[in-house]
Order: sequence, then structure tokens, then C-alpha cells
Amino acid sequence: MIRKTIASVALAASMLASGFAQADVDFKPLENDPDTIVFGFISTESSANLKAQWQPMIDDMEEALGKKVDAFFAPDYAGIIEGMRFGKVHVGWFGNKSAMEAVDRAGGEVFVQTSKSDGTNGYYSHIITQADNDKLNTLADMLKCDGSLNFGIGDPNSTSGFLVPSYYVFAQNGVDPKDCFKTVRNANHETNLMATANKQVDVAANNSEQLARTNMVKPEITDKVKVIWTSPLIPSDPMVYRKDLSRELKSEIKAFFLGYGRLGNVEEANKVLGGIQDGMGKFMESSNAQLYPIRQLALFKDKLKIQNTEELSADEKAERVAFIDKKLAELDILVSYE
Repeated sequence: MIRKTIASVALAASMLASGFAQADVDFKPLENDPDTIVFGFISTESSANLKAQWQPMIDDMEEALGKKVDAFFAPDYAGIIEGMRFGKVHVGWFGNKSAMEAVDRAGGEVFVQTSKSDGTNGYYSHIITQADNDKLNTLADMLKCDGSLNFGIGDPNSTSGFLVPSYYVFAQNGVDPKDCFKTVRNANHETNLMATANKQVDVAANNSEQLARTNMVKPEITDKVKVIWTSPLIPSDPMVYRKDLSRELKSEIKAFFLGYGRLGNVEEANKVLGGIQDGMGKFMESSNAQLYPIRQLALFKDKLKIQNTEELSADEKAERVAFIDKKLAELDILVSYE
């Protein structure tokens, strides 16, 4: 135990030196706990849809904490990250990639993660096209890269809409989307799904949660699309709060999330959760450690990009790859301690 503790301390110091936590210095510290807690939501779909899904839980949170809780819906993921960075957002629902940015740049800390109502934990990134498009059935069909296709990709801070397809679909195949497609546009999951169904784009990144959610409320939309690629399993979404909230308030917030659907009016709380996304289950305890695989993914993507670029000399490539390999080795040790 002592040896492990010493190793952990040494590793933490090494990580700080290598830059994992360097951006922490940029966030604006809170002077004290807020009178009103602002709960931020990443823009996976329209603000109206998100509000309808989450407001009942926000109301329950307000009652449980004895504090006013306001919802904040930004037009993009960066808006929630920046809101937390400047102390305007105190708790947030993030994807793993945006949570990583919130932890590194906005003073955030993962404290719980979502689950599904059926008990499963995780979701998938997809590439979708029109159901009646008989020319696009596989990833190879899409990656012919003749400049004829219009592609819809997710928000740059989206895990399933951007990071995962950027690595598995494009980086691993040595493809730059800008050189492959006629147009590339960024949008949230709902917008990309609707654009594909309505033939405004030929192919788009999406995820299993959005497809399932839309199938629940508008099955005529999902009937118009088909999946031509599915990613490996992505960890369920994390909830993040400002790490400089008081220990007492953080404990109260965490207790609310972990108790929701388990304590009090269990039936009503589970009904509320079941109406969020494609059917959310109870919240599970988590920490920043759930982001390790996402960090590895981002580093692997950067490594492939460096190796494939012609803008760097061999020595510059070797230096940058060595730096990434060092970070990856540190993450391997951290993962082994989990």
C-alpha cells in the first residue's frame, strides 16, 4: 500500500510536469458557493427538447438541496465548458470529450456517470446515411473520397460525434475529411440526424442514444436512415461539478444524484429518468478516471496525425511522437491502478 501510494504521488508529479493538468491554472476560482446553482447541458439537440427532458429532475434537485437551480443551454459544447471555466456553470452534463476539456480547462471534476434504464453502461458512435441509398452500405463506400459526398460531423467537443469517428473512421484510415468530402459541416446529433433523413447531407456522424431517442418520439425519422458503421463501446456520460465548490455542497450534490431513483419517491424519479434521452437509469459513482480511455483516444489520434503529416521533418515527428508516447505510458500506469 505504501509503495503504491508513493508511486501514485510520483506519477501525479510526472503528469503535472508533462502537461495533463497544465490548463487548470486558467479557470476563474469561485469566491464562495453560489446562491443559485447553474446546471449546464451540452447541446446534443434543441434547447426545447433538452429542457422538456431535464426540467423535472432540476425541480427535484432544487427541492432536495434547498437552493435555486437554473438550467443553462448553450448553442454548442464550448459554451458549457467556458461557462464552467468562468464560474457561470457549477454542475454540468457532459460527454466524455467535453468533460475532459472541462476538467483540464474549467476546474471541473467528474463525480457520477449516467446509465441506461436496462442497466447497461455505455453507448456507440455511428455513421448514418439514407435507408434507401444503395450506394452507401459500408465505411469503404463512404471513404472512396471522390469529393461527391456531403458529410455532417458533430460538435468539435463531442465524443461520439467528433472524437470517436475522427480517430476510428478517419485517422486510422489515413483520411482527412476536408480532402475526402464535397462539404463538411458541424452540427449537434439531432440536426445531423434530421439532415441525413431529409437528404441535406449524404452521410453523418451520430450515436446510438440519439437514434434510440428519436425512434421513441419520431420513428418516421429513424425509418429514413441506416447505420453503416458502429464504434467500440463509449463510456456513459459523466456529470461534472466545479471542484472548488465547498466540500459540503459537493457532497450534497453527489448525494442527490446517487440517491435519485434509489431514495425518496423512487417510482416518480425513475419515471423522470426514463424520459431523458433514450431512457436513462440511475446515476453511478464515477471520477476523472473514467476519462482515461478518452485521453488515450485523443492522444492516439494526434499521434497518427503527426506520423502522417508532410509538414514536419523526421526529427520533429520523432520528438512529438516521443512526447505523446510518454503521455500514453503514464496513462497506461493510471489505467492499471483502476
